[in-house]
Amino acid sequence: AHQDLGAHTHALLDTSMSTLSELQAMIQDKYDIDASTIDPNESLREKGLDSLTIVEFVFDVEDHYKISLPDQNDSIETLAGLAEAVDKAVAEKATADAN
Repeated sequence: AHQDLGAHTHALLDTSMSTLSELQAMIQDKYDIDASTIDPNESLREKGLDSLTIVEFVFDVEDHYKISLPDQNDSIETLAGLAEAVDKAVAEKATADAN
C-alpha cells in the first residue's frame, strides 16, 4: 500500500500528465478499476459502470476541470471521448477567459 501511495503522489505532481491519463487515475481512485485494464475507446459500461455512475463521474470531471460539458454527448461514455470533450471545453474556457 505504501508504494501505491508514492505512485499516486508522483502522479499528482506530474502536471504534464495528459487528460486521458488524468481521467484514468480519477476512475481508478473513485471506482477501484485498474486503469491499465481500461481501453480508452471502450464504453465505460463494459467496465460495469451504469449510466448513472457515468453521469456522476462526468460531474466529478467537470468539477475537477472547472468546465461544463455538453449534455447528451454519447462520446463521453469512453475515456478517449471524454478526454477529447474535456480538452475542447478547457480550450474554449481558456479562450473565453482571455477575452
